[in-house]
This record gives sequence, structure tokens and C-alpha cells, in this order.
Amino acid sequence: MNWNATYDYYDKTNVKQAYYLSMEFLQGRALTNAVGNLELTGEYAEALKQLGQSLEDVATQEPDAALGNGGLGRLASCFLDSLATLNYPAWGYGLRYKHGLFKQIITKDGQEEVAENWLEMGNPWEILRNDVSYPVKFYGKVVEGTDGRKHWIGGENIKAVAHDIPIPGYKTKTTNNLRLWSTTVPSHDFDLEAFNAGDHAGAYEAHLNAEKICHVLYPGDESPEGKVLRLKQQYTLCSASLQDIIARFERRAGDSLSWEDFPSKVAVQMNDTHPTLCIPELMRILIDVKGLNWNEAWSITERTVAYTNHTVLPEALEKWSLDIMQKLLPRHVEIIEKIDGELMNIIISKYGTADTSLLKKKIKEMRILDNIDLPDSIAKLFVKPKEKKESPAKLKEKLLVKSLEPIAVVEEKTVSKVEKNEDPEKVEADSEEVVEAENEEPEDELDPFVKSDPKLPRVVQMANLCVVGGHSVNGVAEIHSEIVKEDVFNSFYEMWPGKFQNKTNGVTPRRWIRFCNPELSAIISKWIGSDDWILNTDKLAELKKFADDEDLQSEWRAAKKANKMKVVSLIREKTGYIVSPDSMFDVQVKRIHEYKRQLLNILGIVYRYKKMKEMSAKDRVKSFVPRVCIFGGKAFATYIQAKRIVKFITDVAATVNHDPEIGDLLKVVFIPDYNVSVAEALIPASELSQHISTAGMEASGTSNMKFSMNGCILIGTLDGANVEIREEVGEENFFLFGAEAHEIAGLRKERAQGKFVPDPRFEEVKKYVRSGVFGTYNYDELMGSLEGNEGYGRADYFLVGKDFPSYIGCQEKVDEAYRNQKLWTRMSILNTAGSSKFSSDRTIHEYAKDIWDITSVILP
Repeated sequence: MNWNATYDYYDKTNVKQAYYLSMEFLQGRALTNAVGNLELTGEYAEALKQLGQSLEDVATQEPDAALGNGGLGRLASCFLDSLATLNYPAWGYGLRYKHGLFKQIITKDGQEEVAENWLEMGNPWEILRNDVSYPVKFYGKVVEGTDGRKHWIGGENIKAVAHDIPIPGYKTKTTNNLRLWSTTVPSHDFDLEAFNAGDHAGAYEAHLNAEKICHVLYPGDESPEGKVLRLKQQYTLCSASLQDIIARFERRAGDSLSWEDFPSKVAVQMNDTHPTLCIPELMRILIDVKGLNWNEAWSITERTVAYTNHTVLPEALEKWSLDIMQKLLPRHVEIIEKIDGELMNIIISKYGTADTSLLKKKIKEMRILDNIDLPDSIAKLFVKPKEKKESPAKLKEKLLVKSLEPIAVVEEKTVSKVEKNEDPEKVEADSEEVVEAENEEPEDELDPFVKSDPKLPRVVQMANLCVVGGHSVNGVAEIHSEIVKEDVFNSFYEMWPGKFQNKTNGVTPRRWIRFCNPELSAIISKWIGSDDWILNTDKLAELKKFADDEDLQSEWRAAKKANKMKVVSLIREKTGYIVSPDSMFDVQVKRIHEYKRQLLNILGIVYRYKKMKEMSAKDRVKSFVPRVCIFGGKAFATYIQAKRIVKFITDVAATVNHDPEIGDLLKVVFIPDYNVSVAEALIPASELSQHISTAGMEASGTSNMKFSMNGCILIGTLDGANVEIREEVGEENFFLFGAEAHEIAGLRKERAQGKFVPDPRFEEVKKYVRSGVFGTYNYDELMGSLEGNEGYGRADYFLVGKDFPSYIGCQEKVDEAYRNQKLWTRMSILNTAGSSKFSSDRTIHEYAKDIWDITSVILP
């Protein structure tokens, strides 16, 4: 079996191995991917046919693995596919969520959430490894033993148990592993005595506390209990994975074990900040368990761990309450405090102490611990120096002289205190009192910066810890990586420029063209002359020379139409709506978030609908191309504004889709419970895809790559990977609109100053929404977020109003281009031809070479 052979060969050759730690792996269905990678699709389909079944019907019986939410998790799964395909020794590590994020149901009230049931019938793709489990500790206290080492004792103990899932490569024997952890406690923690006494809940409490760690992806963290649960999840992933990695390292090294060799055998990649605790956990194991000193452990940790940043949004850069972490992970807080202190010493050594304002700024920006007192050794640098005092005798002499000075002029006669018959001894006594008072040592005047503000929370800035503790920090698109260097981590970049690099995301061409779009794949292989493009997407560029060929264009349109017919059926099944395959399929599917601007899209649709209603039937047909506007994506359960947007989209759909005057000229569809399998149907059928985030806020995006790869034309801002996609496919084959990243701060400032003048069409649309045409729901809060000049939840922070006129104008260009099907098909072909850069194979090659220093290993 290739899976076991791969395990054994890595152990035998003791290769350097990469370990990809992620809170999400959005795999999708495994069956079609597995038989496709093994080149058994035809044989498997034929075997099922002989049994009276079809591969397509059997495949749809498999539920999507509910192990992720969005692009972060799908990227991780694309990377695992490429790692196996390219024969790189690598494993993925994650958590086995019993109920996923949630199953999304769309009702008259908008989005509702119910628990995901993907494991209800078991998971045939996993093997439970009861022989592989590790202890994970929470709470307790830290004591120093007689051996001089720190010991973390007491507290709550659970057990992380491994579940392994095979990740087969394409056209290769390599089958890598995705190891997921479930959580439980040893059976002896079941309190039999309490159970027999009738306290059934109490008897089972320890089991429940352990098992709930892996119940749900991203449990709500509005409550203290929710925050603790999330932190437990993150630590469980880090602790169990590192113990497993270290055990494998020790086993492979055998008698020649040397901890100095650890970074040359192990690379740990943190997919965003969720696995940040890898850094203090690896330090803890190396120091407290393995007996290394601090400097040895730090050198090993720094050379082993690397960090991928996935966001420029400040609220998405994780910050954990120090108080919660102190209770839950006391030893790790000690380690983080020391790392923070060492970091400040490095900052001081770089910038010196002469310019305290600059030093203060750098420490504030770079510290791991925020709003926490500076250590005494550093605090003294920010004490105002005492004024130099004169000796008491000298000061007394000055005061006596001063007492004899004239104090008044009466009839041009100078009068002194002595002449006024004041007692000279009393004058001297007064002077001595003044001397004594002025001679007291004044208190040191501390800069307020030194002390924490009791009104503000004390937090651990996880992203800063990632940058400090890792040897590499990468962004996931060229524009994003520049923002990371120039803004998000600018001070760190100034200090360690060599740490920072770009790794533009990619997607696997196996799942995202070859398997999900067999019609288009066959056409590509026919015109290129082979299917080599599946492993070498550079060959897709050969399509450019055929872009105007009428035969290719005819085949291309036929494949698109066939895929659209499948989506017509999907929409009817999922929503009950009937749409025309002759309409343009206009798609925006991704997490529902204000910065991704589904609100801009739906307001544009409302404007389109209003204009249609104001026209005669004849003018409507003449002015507008028929469109089916498709949305999909989940709003986080506690993200109220995002859920309002979902409700708004579904209300618009209910009105527009039942309007007989409009008919097939415009349909709006929200497909519930968007997942990988829905994406695999939608993307091949899409003709226009919207990637319209506020510029500078989307790190990369990967769905934009999938759409472009499948011959879908993008409308978008210069944000994330859009920038590079536009360069590759050609400016004329991308619909661009909106403000650019470097303008955003100025536009927000302009808004705050009350200088923004909204476009009349934008005001018209908001008024139309408030008129009640889309139902009785009160949209004042949603529309109000686009109004005013400042304030939380107001002032149109994501610049929907600013970009609205540009967006509307761009959509008119889309209609114009779509009317010319020959031009549109040419643009579609050139999008596929220009997507060669966006394969995850290329991305993984760069990670392997530049960050992990691992080499491809081909099984004999």
C-alpha cells in the first residue's frame, strides 16, 4: 500500500520533513479526488456501472468533511495535494471537528445555524490510531524541582488521539498523511463512584470537558468560556502535534540523537496565527523535558518554525487575554514573558537609548505583551533624570543673603527684613526649614508608558510572537506581502528584512480543473496536445495562440453551457428557483464579510433592478444582458452585520425572482451551506466572478484563481491576487474598478472630515431599499453603516459608497462585452491560458526551496 510505503520510506531514509499546522483543512469529498489522483476514474466508473451505479451518484453520497470554513482551509488542502504530487515529505496536522463550523440554513429570517453532521455515518477515509496519543495539560501551577528545571504540575489533563487520512499524489506512489486530533480523557477519569451515587453528570464531567474541545470549529468567543475553549483548541493542536513530531525525530535519530540536528530534520509551518503556541510549547518541551538551556532551545525553535500571515485586518491579528492564558497555560506565559524581555533588549541594542521617543515607539509596536508593565531593567531607561542638588550649607548661605535683600521702597528708602525689626534668628530658622524642604530627594518621575493602564486589557499579541519566534514570515500575494512589510510589521521588517518574503497562493489544478471540470479539461488536452498541463500549468499558456480559433471557441462555449445546465439543476434543488442557462452566470462565493463587499454587489443588483422597473419591456431587453446573480458563503454566527447582508440578499432574491415583469432578465440566488462540493459545480459554470474587496484588505484570495483557471472573467479591485491575475491574463481581460490600496487611508480621512459627497445613484439605491420594496425588515442599521462621517459601524469604513459609481460603470462594460460572444469567449480562453502561475505546485516548490529547505523524495 502506497500510504504505508511512504511512511516507512521517510522513516528509513530519515529525510527532512515539513509539518503544516492549520486550524482548518477544507478538503471536500475525497472519493473523486482519490480515484482521479490514482488515475482510476475510468476503471472505477466502469466497475460501478456494472453494479448498476454511477460514479457521480456514488460520489454525491459522501458528505464534505467539515474541517474548515474558507480560503485558509482550502489553501491548506491544496498544499497537501501538491506536496504529495511533487513527492515532498510532509504531513498536515489539524483537529477533527465533530460538528464543523455549522450547517447553514436559509429561512425567511436569513441565515440560521445547525450542527454539522458529517460524521453521523462515520468517515471511511480515516484510520483511528489508538496507539498514537499524547497528554495535553491545562491550568495547574509551575514549580522548580530539585533538578533546577521548571515543572508544570496539577491542573486538568486530557488525551489527544490521532486519526489519519491519506493524501494521495497525482501520478506518483507518494501518499502523505493528514493527522487530525480528537480529544478525550483516560477511562480512569470516569468517576464510577459518583455515577453509582446518582451524580451522572458529575461522573462524566472530565470526559465532556475534554471532548468539547473538538466539537466545533471556532466556537463563539463572546463569553469567557468561549475564549477558554478556543485557546484550548489552539494549544491542543500545537502540543499534540509537536509531541508527535519530536517522537518521530527521536525514533529516526536512534542512538545518534542530537537536538542541534532538529531544524535540519523538521520544518514547522504555522498557517496563520492559530498555531502560534508552537513557539512557547517547543521551548517548554526542549527546556523542561529535554533539558536544554534557553539559548540552545531558542536557536532550535527559531530555525524550525515559520509563519504565514493571512490578513492585514487588525481585528484578525489574534490577541489573547494574558489573564486567561496565565490561568490556562502558566508555564507558557513565563516563556512568553522571557521572549518579550529578550526582544526589548534587542530593540534597545539596535536603536540605543539616546532617542527615548523612538525607542518608546519601537517597543510599543513590537512588544509581544501589550499593556503590561515594563521590567525594571528597561523601565529605568524612561525615568526623567533628577535635577542636581547643591549642598545644604551652600543653599543656606544663599537663602540668608536673599533674606537681607530689599523687599519694599518707601519714600525712596530701601527697607530690609532686619530693618523692619524682624528677628534675625527667626529669619535664619525659616531659612533652615526651606533648605530642609528643598533638600529632600524628589521621587523619580516615571514615563506613563512604563506602566500598564488598568482600564485596558492586558494581552498577548500572537502575530508579534510569530514574527519574533520564526525564521520566516510570508505574505500570500505580492501586494499583501508589501503591505505586511510597509505597514503591518514595518518595525520588524526594519529589524529583520531577511525574514520577510512573498509566497503567492496557488490552487491544485487536479481538483480545480481536471476533476471538477472534465469537459473543459478534455478540450485543453486536445488543443495543447497532451495532458501534461495537469502537472505543469505553464503549458496552459499554449492556449493563447488558439484564442481566436472558431472551432475552439465553439467547443469552449459548449463546455460552459454543459456546466451551466448542471448548476441550473443545483439551484433548483437547493433553492427551488428556476433560472435560464442562457443568462450570464455572475457569481460571488466566499465568506460573508463587510470587507469582501457582498453589500456592494447586492446594492448594484438593486440599482439594476430599479432601472429595469423604470423602463418599458422593450428598453429593458435592449439595455440589460440577462443575468443570474449567485451568492454563497457563511456569515460567522455572531457577526450581526454579515448576517444582515445575508438576509438582505435573500429578501432581494424573493422580490426580484417573483417579479413577472423582469422574468429571466434578472435572477438572484443565495445557495445555502456553501462548501467545496458546491464550489466544484459553480466554478466551471461561472462566466463572471466578483472579487470586489476594499483594496488592501484581502490578503490573496484563492477562489479568484479557481475561477480564472476555469475560463471565468473577473470583476474586481486591485487587491490580493487580483493584481497578479490581471497582469497574467491581460488588463483587457479583467474588469477593474475602484480605489487603490494606497488611496484608502486618505479616503477614510476625507470621510471623517465630512468632505465625501456620495453619488446621487448611491443615495437613490439606499432610499429605494428603505422604501420597503424588499419586504418589512428594517434595514436602517445596514444602510446606516454606509452613512455618517465617523463612529463604530458607521462612516462606510469599507468604502462601498465611494466605489459604487465606478462599480456600476464597470458592470455596464461587462454587459457590453458579453453581448459579443466571440470577444467574451476569447477573454475566457485567455483567462485559462493566463492562470499558469497560480498552481499550488509552484507555491509549494517555493516553500520547499525558500522556507523549509526540503527536497523531493521519490519512492523506489
